[in-house]
Amino acid sequence: MITVFHPLNSIEAHLVKILLAGEGIEARVLGDHLQGGVGELPALGTLQVQVKEEHEARARAVIEGWRQERDEEDDSWIPPELK
Repeated sequence: MITVFHPLNSIEAHLVKILLAGEGIEARVLGDHLQGGVGELPALGTLQVQVKEEHEARARAVIEGWRQERDEEDDSWIPPELK
């Protein structure tokens, strides 16, 4: 398995996992249960979305397409440090 995405939170991680599943790409979320350890663990960077190596290029393309669609939305309400 190879990491193709580092989400900001568990919701985004599972959204990407579902997005990939809709494209026929099996994915898994790592670090989901580490979110409760904030204070003893880094606040960011513990979550990962992984796919099998043979699906890496396609998964990255799907994620990039999703990010571009998302970037076109009005996200002015999101603080710049979280974008």
